Amino acid sequence: MAKHKKKSIQRPKALPPKGFRDYFGGEVDERNLMLAKISEVYHRYGFDPLESSGVEMVEALGKFLPDVDRPNEGVFAWQDEDDSWIALRYDLTAPLARVYAQHRNELPSPYRRYAMGPVWRNEKPGPGRYRQFYQCDADTVGTASMAADAEVCAMLSDCLEAVGIERGDYIVRVNNRKVLNGVMEVSGLSGDDKVIARGIVLRAIDKLDRLGVDGVRSLLGAGRRDPSGDFTEGAGLDSTSVDVVMGFIDAKRGTTAATCARLRELVAESEVGMEGVDELEQIGSLLVAQGYGSDRIDIDPSIVRGLGYYTGPVYEAELTFEISDEKGRKRQFGSVAGGGRYDDLVKRFTGQEVPATGVSIGVDRLLAALREKKHLNAKARGPVVVTVMDRNRLGDYQSMVSELRDSGIRAEMYLGNPKNFGNQLKYADKRESPVAVIEGGDEKERGVVQIKDLALGARLASEIETSEEWKNQPAQKEILRHDLVAEVKVMIARAEG
Repeated sequence: MAKHKKKSIQRPKALPPKGFRDYFGGEVDERNLMLAKISEVYHRYGFDPLESSGVEMVEALGKFLPDVDRPNEGVFAWQDEDDSWIALRYDLTAPLARVYAQHRNELPSPYRRYAMGPVWRNEKPGPGRYRQFYQCDADTVGTASMAADAEVCAMLSDCLEAVGIERGDYIVRVNNRKVLNGVMEVSGLSGDDKVIARGIVLRAIDKLDRLGVDGVRSLLGAGRRDPSGDFTEGAGLDSTSVDVVMGFIDAKRGTTAATCARLRELVAESEVGMEGVDELEQIGSLLVAQGYGSDRIDIDPSIVRGLGYYTGPVYEAELTFEISDEKGRKRQFGSVAGGGRYDDLVKRFTGQEVPATGVSIGVDRLLAALREKKHLNAKARGPVVVTVMDRNRLGDYQSMVSELRDSGIRAEMYLGNPKNFGNQLKYADKRESPVAVIEGGDEKERGVVQIKDLALGARLASEIETSEEWKNQPAQKEILRHDLVAEVKVMIARAEG
């Protein structure tokens, strides 16, 4: 009789989707701690928190995604049961525009809000580039005053210092898209028929650090062929217009006044360009009045920002300390935050221009910077583990846990099989526990407990060679039961010190 073959079970692969990753305890703790420090600064500046939906209507996102022609490119979108298209939010700014348009009659004007959370981009992933990542935004909606832009720059500076980036290790650079628009106008790139060329110019300027002056100049003209042989089409500007754009990039001078004077020379024939220079001067004077010098916030014409919805001042926070790349080469860490004024975004919903400005901090980038500066503890301390020596006395052990928790100490009772005590200590080690608490029947009768300093024990284990030495080492001590909380606090303090 023929045997029936068993059908093979197709089990799903235990892998996240491409471009996504999981975050474990220590990483989440680090992020939460950093965001708490940033939100404290935002609160101090008078901003209120906002949690908007992670899903938006596709048309609410607008056509402001980089280098795409359709609004559902670059986002994770699907068709709902009513045939409408919805998508995971691409950033935190487009949802703000929708929220403000929807609730503008109830919200104060100007409306100051901050938001923190994940965003999703359906783009090709790469090393360190994920399709889900965190952003941390702060925006002011409803005022055209340059004081709002100056305030955002000052707040960004304060945030960087609050999380541990020392003064001198960062610079917030400020420019104005109106000045760049004036440069475009003088260069013959105004008008709807020049949209593609303007986009090439913007992207070329944004690549200055990577391609250098000669590379950018090539992209402004006929185009550029890279070392691999690939050719990138240029904006097609003549040499005179190329000189104007390059002059704009190189307009930075030793003082804000000198920089603005040079910009006025370049855009003298453009009304919008001159208006942009006026705004830069206002921002500069307001920052000086608040005590922020060019060592922290500086006017820099080379900053353009990539997104198309910026209409005025733009800002970018760059970390200036050096790191080594994967090939051991020294380079600056680079940008961790950016933003600007976007006076047309809410208009899409209301038909009326609503001025707005804001900044977005790249959470993962800033966390990586703090790790480079050794300002984060990569291995967060786990809980104190109360071991179980007698399964009939679970109440006694849980009572210890409650006492520790009530005093603010993170603690847990071992919930696995207590038969093998060695496994309990292995569990505590894997949890990065600072202390293990041990109480057998004998200790219970004498009113004492054993507390084991696991952090110290790990260090001593490599130094102790005999069992007699181990018995005499100070990593474990017997204490009175009523001194448990106080003694554990001492051990934790020693481990953290």
